[in-house]
Amino acid sequence: MLSTVRAKHIIATCGMAILLAACSSNEAPEYVERPVSELYNGAQDLLDAKEYQKAAQAFDEVERQHPYSVWATKATLMSAYSYYQDNKYDDAINALDRFISLHPANPDVPYAYYLKALSYYEQISDVGRDQQMTQHAMEALDDVIRRFPDSKYSRDAKLKKDLTVDHLAGKEMSVGRYYQDRQEYLAAINRFKSVIDKYQTTTHVPEALARLTECYLALGLEGEAKRTAAVLGHNFPGSEYYSESYSLLVGDAGAERTEESWWDSATKSITDLF
Repeated sequence: MLSTVRAKHIIATCGMAILLAACSSNEAPEYVERPVSELYNGAQDLLDAKEYQKAAQAFDEVERQHPYSVWATKATLMSAYSYYQDNKYDDAINALDRFISLHPANPDVPYAYYLKALSYYEQISDVGRDQQMTQHAMEALDDVIRRFPDSKYSRDAKLKKDLTVDHLAGKEMSVGRYYQDRQEYLAAINRFKSVIDKYQTTTHVPEALARLTECYLALGLEGEAKRTAAVLGHNFPGSEYYSESYSLLVGDAGAERTEESWWDSATKSITDLF
């Protein structure tokens, strides 16, 4: 019969062996370097199968295992594209910034800038929320237009920039209406003026002029209201906002006007400026 001490020693030894076996089974798999073409093709297969997260990780592995190969450069861009397709926009932007920084003369750099702009653009929220992302998108689109004016990406960037600018103007109008509804007319006026000054080419300018007219009248500034309405009438004579402002200041649209009404006079003075 084994002594008590001897038995305890055997039990302890067995326990240690079991513990070591358990630990070894939880270890990370042994790193195995694979041919670059095999890694890249595998990543491409995952991308084609729309396994975007796995594809991004597989392209990252190409760069990690073969950082100085030609494939690594392409893999960095493809990783960014995979993240973009997976709506992981922050990861996509980080990968694109790395690509642009490491390979500034690469022929695919224009596309990298364009994809970065899209990553911001597709995060634009509705006009009721903070517009910081919209501002980032506009700056990134400007980068594409300025750096690569003759590229195939520039035209689409210009179209998206117009929509982005219109979105920012819409945000200003939303805030201006909020202040106007609360009868905080000076704050509203500042917002509507911002639309007219900064976003002159957007679809929001006629309404901004009409709302300015209303705010000036609410403050008793009839002269400013008339001048603003005259600008509206001269630049947007067919606008519904022109009709609203005219009715507000003159009365019913069918009312008779004098031969030289204030409206005629104001419009004439505005016309003389052009």
